[in-house]
Amino acid sequence: MNQKMRVDTIVISILFAALCIASIARSASSLSKDPFLGISPEDVKYYKSSSEIKCKDGSRKFSKAQLNDDFCDCPDGTDEPGTSACPNGKFYCQNAGHIPKVVFSSRVNDGICDCCDGSDENDGKVKCQNTCWEAGKVARDKLKKKIATYQEGVTLRKREIEKAKAAIAKDEAELTKLKNEEKVLKDIVQQLREKKEQIEKAEEKEHLEKEKKEKERKEAEQAVVHEKGEDEAKKKDESDEKSTESVHDDIIGTTDDSSSNQELAAEVGNDDTSEKDQSSATAADQHAVDKKEKSPPEDNENSAFVPEVVHDA
Repeated sequence: MNQKMRVDTIVISILFAALCIASIARSASSLSKDPFLGISPEDVKYYKSSSEIKCKDGSRKFSKAQLNDDFCDCPDGTDEPGTSACPNGKFYCQNAGHIPKVVFSSRVNDGICDCCDGSDENDGKVKCQNTCWEAGKVARDKLKKKIATYQEGVTLRKREIEKAKAAIAKDEAELTKLKNEEKVLKDIVQQLREKKEQIEKAEEKEHLEKEKKEKERKEAEQAVVHEKGEDEAKKKDESDEKSTESVHDDIIGTTDDSSSNQELAAEVGNDDTSEKDQSSATAADQHAVDKKEKSPPEDNENSAFVPEVVHDA
């Protein structure tokens, strides 16, 4: 590829040199005969448009015969681009093989070669050598270097484009791979999230069951304690009732014994009254003492009541 580029560069240089040489020869042969001397290639069409040519400032018109006739017809120098007749005119140097140049028309035919092709000195008084080829050599070398640099840049650009394409393809493949992995990871995350929710629900259910069992256990314990308290209170009430009934029975028995002793004493007779009264009193006292010892200690009032009844009897 580099060899082909060198060949192309050489061909271009040869063609460019041939064109320059032909232009120089043509300009040298027709310098004095060219009616459009000093006119730039862009303005040639303007001067060829019609038989009567307007001054560029629009002040007047002039014919083609008046063009470069060494007489200033237009104040702006439109009719004398190739002579020094108009002070405001401009002369265009073609400088084939080098860079074109524009000079003031006052420098035309002044005896000094201002254009490298010598076109500004066309009256034959001064012979100017065409130095455009030598002067343009530096410019041509720069142009060649510029072309070579451009071609090298094009080659590097193609290489970079190929590298970029490969990198883009690689990145696209990596992106596709990452997208697939992302999809797989999303599925895994979704599954883990569902499992987590299931575990949390199971833990919550277990926790609620534990709380329920703990509540039932406490309620059962409270019920048992309550039942025990009721049984103890019931037993205590029954015990109190039994104690009260025993004391009551003892009092009734004591009263019956006292009545029997009185009737016995009345039946014995008056003869042994003193002896029998003493004997009955002794027996009644002894019986009251025995009952007192057998009766519960808490019923003190009833116990105290017994000797009084016996004593009265």
